[in-house]
Amino acid sequence: MMPSVKTQSVTDALVEMLRANGLEQSVLDVQVEEVWPQVMGDVVNRLTRSVEVKDGVLYVRVNSAALKAQLFENRFELVRKLNDAVGANAIRDCRILG
Repeated sequence: MMPSVKTQSVTDALVEMLRANGLEQSVLDVQVEEVWPQVMGDVVNRLTRSVEVKDGVLYVRVNSAALKAQLFENRFELVRKLNDAVGANAIRDCRILG
């Protein structure tokens, strides 16, 4: 009788390795930064000076007071859209900076 062998996809193995080494959040932080332009669109992306995620907190710097106000007002929706885009709860809080 042959011993049973557990098989898993490369993706699952990579995720397991990242979790075991405490790197999963760092990867998610980078993914959120990378999807910003697609999720927010060209106009918002052009008015954005920087997007950075640190330990689950999104920091967005914008060039427009009006955009800052709009993003702040819709920050919970913004967090939801970005989390949906990366397929995980990568962001738990959001700071909009001028």
